[in-house]
Amino acid sequence: MEKSIRTRLVGNFMLVIFITVVILEVFLINAVKHYYYESVEALLSNQIMFSSDFYSRYFSSTSIEDLIIDDVDVFWQQTDAEVQILDLKGNVLMDSIGVSFPNVVMSDDVVKSLKGEKGTWVGNVDYDTSPVMAVSYPLMSEGKIIGIIRFITSLRETNRTIKSIAIIFIWIGVIVIFISGFMSIFLANTIVKPLKEVTDVAQKMANGQLKVRSEKKFDDEIGKLSDTLNFMAEELIKKEELKNDFISSISHELRTPLTSIKGWAITLKSEELDNPLIKDGLDIIEKESDRLTSMVEELLDFSRFVSGRIKLNKEEVDIGKIMSQITKQLTPRSNLKDINIELSISEELPRIIADENRIKQVFINLIDNALKFTPEGGKIIFSGESKDNMILVCVEDNGCGIPKEDLPYVMEKFYKGKNTKSHSGLGLSISDEIVKLHGGYIKIESEVDVGTKVCVFLPVEEERI
Repeated sequence: MEKSIRTRLVGNFMLVIFITVVILEVFLINAVKHYYYESVEALLSNQIMFSSDFYSRYFSSTSIEDLIIDDVDVFWQQTDAEVQILDLKGNVLMDSIGVSFPNVVMSDDVVKSLKGEKGTWVGNVDYDTSPVMAVSYPLMSEGKIIGIIRFITSLRETNRTIKSIAIIFIWIGVIVIFISGFMSIFLANTIVKPLKEVTDVAQKMANGQLKVRSEKKFDDEIGKLSDTLNFMAEELIKKEELKNDFISSISHELRTPLTSIKGWAITLKSEELDNPLIKDGLDIIEKESDRLTSMVEELLDFSRFVSGRIKLNKEEVDIGKIMSQITKQLTPRSNLKDINIELSISEELPRIIADENRIKQVFINLIDNALKFTPEGGKIIFSGESKDNMILVCVEDNGCGIPKEDLPYVMEKFYKGKNTKSHSGLGLSISDEIVKLHGGYIKIESEVDVGTKVCVFLPVEEERI
């Protein structure tokens, strides 16, 4: 199943929102991390610079080695951090927590402090499972660097705080995504729902319900589409009415000359004619007049059906009796083509409420089509049975069949397909309309060079007279 517009809209909205939230989360978490790390660095920097300045003022005349032996506490009394004293080669001279491995430290902060600047380094050490931050600063005596003081603190608590804040941000992001998801569905519905309503109206119009109208809710592109559909329906109704009026008018006008032509042909045939050519010609004129009259009647029927002027005279009828009458009526014609019409009624069919003449018209039309397309020596099975509260009447032949590409369209008005034996292309269309007016439907199965089976389904339960 293809993805609906709603699914695509919501999916695209959610993708944009998800990417935006992720980017903001990464930015905010990094900002928080940067802020906390800078705070730790600022605290260590203040402490280390105070200690370095204190040494320069009061102990600069004392060597580092002597100071470590006699007054080493002056370096860590201002801080809770680990304190290291390094010489100019990076050798660890003193460590406040007793860790002196490695003996030589040449990390980035130490290298930078050897140049007379404050250095900062974040990394891992062997004696702590969490990352640490180290800040180094030169110890000065008479304007010269004589050693390095280094403060080291664990980032365990800092990272734990950052992690807690990150979890809060993530939960906020999840909540934002869920809320945005619901909002996306709502926003998508404001677009999809009017579009679906317009689509439903368009489908009804495509099925011939030209009186339905699309309700315009917003003056936007969908609103303009609604207006266009309604205008199109109005124009189609006008053209349909014009076509029906034309068909009805021309059909009535053709009746009179056809009646005159047939009448004069019969009259002239009744005279004694010596010329056989004239007699044959009059026979042809009479037959063609009958054929044209039949086509005119079909056109009139079609005009009545599409304009809604047709009325059914319903009464209680016996479908089995109708089938028997039609079989007797059409047997002489089938015998002329050496085609056998086999009547098969499985059981006594229930009586239904229907227009007897119109039902006869349907069955005669179906058998007439079968006779046209069944070769000499063929067979037509005219069967009836009761099935699932329906009467099922089928006409099955072993004729030429209907091509697969034509089968979906054979009941459309004026559709004749590739077969030249079709007259107006209205017979099946009219039959379909009659059956629908009775609450039933027609089903056609066919295979080329095998035959065709047309089944009429008529409901048994109808309002009784």
